Amino acid sequence: MLPYSLIRPALFALDPETAHELTIAALAKAAPLAGLACGKTAGREVEVMGLKFPNPVGLAAGLDKNGEAIDGLAALGFGFIEIGTVTPRPQAGNPRPRMFRLPEAEAVINRMGFNNHGVAALVENVKRAKYRGILGINIGKNADTPIERAVDDYLACLSAVYAHASYVTVNISSPNTKNLRELQGADALDVLLALLKKRQDELAQIHGRYVPIALKIAPDLEHEQISAIADLLRRHRMDAVIATNTTLARDQVAHLKYGNEAGGLSGAPVREKSTAVIRDLARLLQNEVPIIGVGGIMCGADAREKISAGAKLVQVYTGLVYRGPALVRECIQALSN
Repeated sequence: MLPYSLIRPALFALDPETAHELTIAALAKAAPLAGLACGKTAGREVEVMGLKFPNPVGLAAGLDKNGEAIDGLAALGFGFIEIGTVTPRPQAGNPRPRMFRLPEAEAVINRMGFNNHGVAALVENVKRAKYRGILGINIGKNADTPIERAVDDYLACLSAVYAHASYVTVNISSPNTKNLRELQGADALDVLLALLKKRQDELAQIHGRYVPIALKIAPDLEHEQISAIADLLRRHRMDAVIATNTTLARDQVAHLKYGNEAGGLSGAPVREKSTAVIRDLARLLQNEVPIIGVGGIMCGADAREKISAGAKLVQVYTGLVYRGPALVRECIQALSN
């Protein structure tokens, strides 16, 4: 397989979403070859959520929304893979263009809007995959579901994916679905978590195994909001929290082309905000709920920073756009020393 440094110029010459679609298609077809891009890297095994991860470096949700390239992605050396976000029914997402590269800042802005083929299609793709490692499935709500009925969508998705997931992530922090972040408010979150945990207990009885649930939160939270979320995570005995999603802040990129496009900003500019939330959560949670760190990991040192701040695992996505599969190996090595 060609080095990513030779492939990247051709990908960057394309519209970002087109390049993304071609990458997923290539990974889906070339699973045996994908591993050659980064080679085999022995990592440090870590136990989180009652699961044994072969290494602490995972793929964040958003790259493979429909679970179409699980085997190809697994060959890149990840300790775990998270697919989605998936919704109960298929939806097209927001109008194109809806993804923008900001190379000067090593960043991406997206307003995809949970475009996906629906939970039934994702489950069929998971069934077809040969991968038997740790698989997270990230769930959300359909755009046309009223926010007051959002919990129905989360419960429907949880029930549909439970038997096929190693863990399930509840995404209430995407900025690209109207009013979704309102679910991070204390009262709404209290209700949502209570009903999710109740359904989790029911499903554990039905399937004879316990599937952990993680909550994914935004970087754009004040300390008081983070404190309230931490209290609810403890009270409802949540299995993990993923910090963080993309940011709405533009202070570092407003001067750049596409810097003021609507959507969530990911990549290097979100690194410090994400790490600050992790640090705050770590102080508040005192190891009662494990933290998965994501946001702006562009090199091995960034992965170490997240772990030092209090994360037990890390996830990458935008870093792959700029660094390619070598980033996975570099992060695994950085966290194995």
